[in-house]
Amino acid sequence: MSENKKALDLTIIGAGMIVNDLLLPAALQMRREGVIGHITVVDMRSSAVTALRESESLKRAFPDQTFDTCPAPGEPDSSDPELYKKVLAKQKPYQMVIIALPDQLHYTVLKGVLPFNQHILCVKPLVLKYAQAMEIEKEARERGCFVGIEYHKRFDRRSLLARKNYREGRFGEFSLGEARLIEPYYYRHSNCQNWFTCENTDPFVYVGCHYVDLVCFITGLRPVQISVTGRKGKFPNGKEGYLWSNGRVIFENGAILSINNGLGYPNEAGGGNDQGLIMYFEGDDRSGLLDHDDHFRGVEHCYAVGADKAFSYINPDFIREVPYAGPGLKPIGYGIDSVAATLTMSRDIEARVAADPANAPAIRRAAIAEANEKGLIATPENSSYNELVQEAARLSILNGGDLAVIDYSGDRPTVRLKK
Repeated sequence: MSENKKALDLTIIGAGMIVNDLLLPAALQMRREGVIGHITVVDMRSSAVTALRESESLKRAFPDQTFDTCPAPGEPDSSDPELYKKVLAKQKPYQMVIIALPDQLHYTVLKGVLPFNQHILCVKPLVLKYAQAMEIEKEARERGCFVGIEYHKRFDRRSLLARKNYREGRFGEFSLGEARLIEPYYYRHSNCQNWFTCENTDPFVYVGCHYVDLVCFITGLRPVQISVTGRKGKFPNGKEGYLWSNGRVIFENGAILSINNGLGYPNEAGGGNDQGLIMYFEGDDRSGLLDHDDHFRGVEHCYAVGADKAFSYINPDFIREVPYAGPGLKPIGYGIDSVAATLTMSRDIEARVAADPANAPAIRRAAIAEANEKGLIATPENSSYNELVQEAARLSILNGGDLAVIDYSGDRPTVRLKK
């Protein structure tokens, strides 16, 4: 690590499953590598941060690492939805923040974090409306804050290879596709039941967005029409949500993508969830095919002892903890790579600034523009089609599946029902 590449401190806002399973392991590993310094996790729920401190998986993998929490051990729940601001007020500017909260809270918290001049990684989707995404993009650029969105499928080697081959013309033109991502049934018993309600979100917005983003990432095509139909059901606490959805996305070249999503993959079934993507292409008197079975990647385990589920399809590519030369275990996979991309970018930007502090604003804005142009890390600018799709999807599902149109013809894209 060069003299200027100093570790940046990290604040994680939220303490749910994704923090325990992916975000905190990635951060703790990056702390080992000198990219991240001090780590603080903040959540209004004392029980949530306590669960992280007591997590057996984190203790097993990271016996050499620690992190702070707010509330601190022994403190009660907080009633302050802006508790994170008290933590950030103690931080230096141009450190790092991860936002890992329910979809409908992203915009408010992003607006709350930016005045502290922090680089940000936000779980997908960034926000639910295009205008909000552009507002975040403008303020972040003016402040020189890098904002990345955690669409981790972009960093799967399969996806990177598909993008390369499509853009070299090897597949032909995308014509028809089908994707699925059904999360486990036990999600219904998680904190999802407190916020995953009909007025807030649905399976298409929550996880279908991964495959919309992936198809756009591979092809560079813009979505123009969206129709989403949902099937409602009750969570264990009695709240009503869309538990299943079917979406159809039409792209600017006429290609059609169908996406099935839900919270209902059997807990007892072999995989961690059910997911995959098939794309068909038109060539010169021949066709092309891309088939990603993200559900089964060729690895099966059946355990004799010590597992909640004896038989499993193991995905060795997203995130797995493996032995290595240091203490504990090392997390590997494209999930880790995705988190690392934004956080390392933030550290590297500040290293450039440290080498030439007089030109800090120009250096930060140039780095943001470079990342936007490169298009590997999802940013508010280069992935704004996602917000248009989410906005259109919510308009459609709340109107019984009516077709919503994305119109790119004006100064700014707009979304409306076709009828």
